[in-house]
Amino acid sequence: MNASPLLEMRQVVKRYRTPAGAYPALKGLDLTVYPGEFLGILGKSGAGKSTLLNMITGVDRPTEGEIWMQTEEGRVGLHLLDEDALARWRGRNIGVVYQSFQLLPMLTLVENVMLPIDLSGDYHPRLSRQRALELLDMVELSAHAHKTPDLISGGQQQRVAIARALANDPALLVADEPTGSLDTVTADAIFTMFERLVQTGKTIIMVTHDQGLLPRFSRHLFLHDGQWTSPEEALS
Repeated sequence: MNASPLLEMRQVVKRYRTPAGAYPALKGLDLTVYPGEFLGILGKSGAGKSTLLNMITGVDRPTEGEIWMQTEEGRVGLHLLDEDALARWRGRNIGVVYQSFQLLPMLTLVENVMLPIDLSGDYHPRLSRQRALELLDMVELSAHAHKTPDLISGGQQQRVAIARALANDPALLVADEPTGSLDTVTADAIFTMFERLVQTGKTIIMVTHDQGLLPRFSRHLFLHDGQWTSPEEALS
C-alpha cells in the first residue's frame, strides 16, 4: 500500500504477574494497519485478543515493544505517553464498541452519545447535542433519542453504542465481539453497518469468533497463545 500506516505495533510483549510467575499474554507481536482497512482478528478464548485490543486502545501498556499511531497531530508513540496524555489521546482518536453495549442506564440515548463529546471538551454543549442527534439519525434511531436504553432492543442498543464510539470522529474504531450477544439477523445488520462505515473511509479492527465473517473483512489474522498463527492452529 502507498498510504502511511495508521497503526504500527513492533515486537509488543505483554506479561501479567500471577502467583505462578509472569504469564506472557502477547509474545512479540508485530502489526501494521492502514487507513480504510477492515481487519478481523480471530482466535479462541485465551488467545490474547482482549489483551491486544487493550494495547491498541491504550487501556493497558506493553511490557516491551512499541505502539505508534498516525493522528492529525502527527505520529504518536502510545508507549511513550503518561497516563493523562494517554487518556486524552484515547478520547479523541479511538472509538470502542463492546459486546455488552455498556450504555449508562440512567441516561437517554442522546445523552449516552453526548458523553464522550462533552468529556473531550471540543464542542459547545448545544453543538454536542446536535452532533449526537446527527449520529443517532445515522444509525436510524433519532426517533428514540430521548428514551433510556432499557426501552429499546439489544440490536438498537448496539447501534447506539456505535454512534457513541463515533462521537469524536475517531481515526480508528475497535470492536470487541460486537455481534456476540445478538441474534443472527440483528448481528448481520450490525456488521453491515460496520461495512458501510469502512466504505466512508473509517478504519476498523474487529475481534470475533464468527468464521463466517471472514470473507467480509478486507484482511484477517489469527491469534493463538499470544502469537499470529495459521487458521488451523488458532481455531482447532
